[in-house]
Amino acid sequence: MKGCPLKILDFRGCRIEVILGDLTEESTEGVVNPANQNLFHGGGVAGALVAVGGAEIQRESDRVRETLPGGFLPVGESVVTGAGSLPCRYIIHTVGPRWGEGDEEEKLRRAVFNALLRAEERSMRSVSLPAVSTGVFGFPKERGVEVILLSVKAFLAESPRGIEKIRFVNKDSFTAELFSQKIQSIYEEV
Repeated sequence: MKGCPLKILDFRGCRIEVILGDLTEESTEGVVNPANQNLFHGGGVAGALVAVGGAEIQRESDRVRETLPGGFLPVGESVVTGAGSLPCRYIIHTVGPRWGEGDEEEKLRRAVFNALLRAEERSMRSVSLPAVSTGVFGFPKERGVEVILLSVKAFLAESPRGIEKIRFVNKDSFTAELFSQKIQSIYEEV
């Protein structure tokens, strides 16, 4: 796995890493794609995953979309596809909220929780996760990072411990530093 580790800690038997790096280079079993409801992967992280991993990712997403009621994935829900030629095995597509649509924090919590649930259902031991919804969807970065960290913590507290490693991977140093600054206090066990 490439990327520069900014912080590493252990939480309830799960190794947690904050990484300044590129999600397309992650060799964890699964990477989380902050998808749109139509599963069209044209820009942002989704576009980068398809550009590097190949058109098969979009074709498989299209097949999944055809099975969804109404042809779209609701906000807060997640589905899994293969990863094409990426170094990971799976892509977990999760739809986070757009800022301003209402109940954004709960929707982001649900999106992160469901992404990890899909990973656990597929027996993935390692997952890489970016700052879902904090890019083009406009969720304020600082609050979004807190919600994501708290959501993962809540998942791990309830999980039967299938996931052994979670990497918070972000390409921009500002977001990676936010994760690094906030993680210690959120994950301190009392």
